[in-house]
Amino acid sequence: MLSNFLSDKISSFLPFSPTDEQRRLILALSAFIFNRDPSSVFVLRGYAGTGKTSVIAALIRAMLFFRQRTTLLAPTGRAAKVMAAYAGSPAYTIHKKIYRQKTLGEPSFALAQNLSPHTFFIIDEASMISNGGDSETSFGSGRLLDDLISFIYCGNGCRMLLIGDDAQLPPVGQDHSPALELNRLLSAGLSPTEFSLTQVVRQNQSSGILFNATAVRHLIDNSTPPSLPRLSADPFSDVIPISGAQLIECLNDEYARTGLHETIVITRANWQALQYNQGIRHQVLQRDDEIGNGDLIMITRNNYFWSQDYDNIEFLANGDIAEVTRIRSVREIYGLRFADLSLRLLDYDCDIDARILLDALYADTPQKVLLLQNQLFQAVAEDYAHISNRRERFKQMAQDPYFNALQVKFAYAVTCHKAQGGQWNTVFVDQGLLSKEQDSDYFHWLYTALTRATSRLYLVNFPDKCFT
Repeated sequence: MLSNFLSDKISSFLPFSPTDEQRRLILALSAFIFNRDPSSVFVLRGYAGTGKTSVIAALIRAMLFFRQRTTLLAPTGRAAKVMAAYAGSPAYTIHKKIYRQKTLGEPSFALAQNLSPHTFFIIDEASMISNGGDSETSFGSGRLLDDLISFIYCGNGCRMLLIGDDAQLPPVGQDHSPALELNRLLSAGLSPTEFSLTQVVRQNQSSGILFNATAVRHLIDNSTPPSLPRLSADPFSDVIPISGAQLIECLNDEYARTGLHETIVITRANWQALQYNQGIRHQVLQRDDEIGNGDLIMITRNNYFWSQDYDNIEFLANGDIAEVTRIRSVREIYGLRFADLSLRLLDYDCDIDARILLDALYADTPQKVLLLQNQLFQAVAEDYAHISNRRERFKQMAQDPYFNALQVKFAYAVTCHKAQGGQWNTVFVDQGLLSKEQDSDYFHWLYTALTRATSRLYLVNFPDKCFT
């Protein structure tokens, strides 16, 4: 049978001999590829360390070997970059593939037409795909999952494979991951096949990161999880509990060993991330300027203005990380401070010039950011008050470079939602103060934070009673 030939080819691209569970997955994937049902969809759930990434990478190589059209997608630029690295093939953000800008300069995107016939769309990090809640209405219907399904299945002979880990955090504002729920896919008229990888493979048994992630995942599955996690540092060399007093020295060591780009601090709250970013810049990096060359920043609000002159960038997305390569000017206007910068977008390997709102760098709450937005809006609106037509006035404001200043934060420390989809060589996790009882959200947060690390994990200020 052709499906058996495909499964053999997938197995041949694996760098190890598959487990029985992985063999069953490969057979199921091969059967799905040759399924003639145009509404079929495959949902693969896989926990950290189960070999999910290796099997999908082998599947992609086998599809390329047979010259079967495939398109690789992920919810964020960083997740797409991670996918491209393990698959050895280009990957794109979902937004970039399925939406098109209605009018040049207009921050509104319509669902594009799928012009790729007979294509398998492979979507990684599907647990991050929202369907309402925090979705932006400037993109299509504002329901990303619905739009993704419409785009793919309106194409001639197109189907999709959704890959995710439902132990990770769900999308912001939602209590579940709709793209991994069969009922949601059935209600969209699809015929889902599901498979779950649960067995941590033998090659990963020596990894303390995966050992602890697996232990936390078991707590998620427990209907009555304990008040604190049960973690293990011994005998593992890649899991290191440290106190706050050791933090500066350890950060210095890791920046020297793996670099700024491959080291991240993950926190539970925005104000914690702000404190970390300030402390890292002043005490570790010895930077006293407001912002300087070499600084890492993260865009915290989608922006459509500064990408207009760049063919390879549709928009600058919330969560994109950039390195400051040049500060061209700093100025104050409207009672606010701005900087014109040259930036290197790390997740896309390209350069762009943009203006940022400096005041937003140090706003520690969403409310303060909203106040800055309102202040800027009112001030810029006064410059266009002479335009009597309200529609035309807002159209002119939408092209104002100050009104479109990027909102950014430093990116040395981020919340877990901002880190989701990415991987770093070294991760520092600070869970902050814990209440007496931890709910399931906490354990999803901890699992997601732990699994951002690929080589070394520091647990900062975790109580001794967390360790066995």
